[in-house]
Amino acid sequence: MAKSNNLEEVTNSSPTGGSRKGALYVIKIGGNIIDDDVKLQMFLSSFVAVEGKKILIHGGGKLATKLAAQLGVEQQMIDGRRITDAETLKIVTMVYAGYINKNIVAQLQSRGSNALGLCGADGNVIQSHKRKHATIDYGFVGDVDAVNTSLLRSLLDQNADVVLAPITHNKEGQLLNTNADTIAQEIAQAMSALYEVHLIYSFEKAGVLMDANDDNTVIASITPSSYTELKQQNVIFAGMIPKLENAFAALNKGVHRVIIGKAEELQELIQQQSGTSIIASPNPSGGGA
Repeated sequence: MAKSNNLEEVTNSSPTGGSRKGALYVIKIGGNIIDDDVKLQMFLSSFVAVEGKKILIHGGGKLATKLAAQLGVEQQMIDGRRITDAETLKIVTMVYAGYINKNIVAQLQSRGSNALGLCGADGNVIQSHKRKHATIDYGFVGDVDAVNTSLLRSLLDQNADVVLAPITHNKEGQLLNTNADTIAQEIAQAMSALYEVHLIYSFEKAGVLMDANDDNTVIASITPSSYTELKQQNVIFAGMIPKLENAFAALNKGVHRVIIGKAEELQELIQQQSGTSIIASPNPSGGGA
């Protein structure tokens, strides 16, 4: 579990004379949206329209795989995770922290957003270590150790929309490829000491579905108990399980709300009018955005 650096409480005055945390939206965009320029443009327009402080985390879609094929660098995946050898690390760094990150920043700038693109090595935003596994060598894959909340807060206080690529570092000069869903979770958890954090996983599906091929079968909300039942019934397809595990972990570490749904419906997700809400307990206290 990642730790945060220089955590300190940030509050806004309330009308009653008390204090409350300000809202922060931590939004992860799925790779299939990045691969579809029309959907990406729709999403970025919706992202700019979100009022308040926000951080966007992205992966790389299929571009890294295509470039690797063109360069003759063989790719290996295990359970949907990329094995990152030295040559693959060069490719994902160029693609994720380079072209995709800066293209998103440029598109946001064209819409009036003061967007700033970073990867985990910039400003020591995300420090990680090389993944250790009993039987699998994932190569240069990182697991998050710490999030620089002080730097992120200072950028947000300057009204910057932070755009993060999933390349981290180990503070010893080694870059590491890190899962973007996990980065979103770790940032949301760390920043929850400073803000009321709303974590949104936005991708090509309408939410968590009873039928993975039918967007009309969205499960409106999932609690820990219903999640267990759905897994036992083999209702939730394998690719969604890591997102849900991340979601419950985030809620247990102070994140205010987690929502999963369609990227083009970002405003509706924020307003809880679409997608799937992940709920920490069967009897949530509720609360506004």
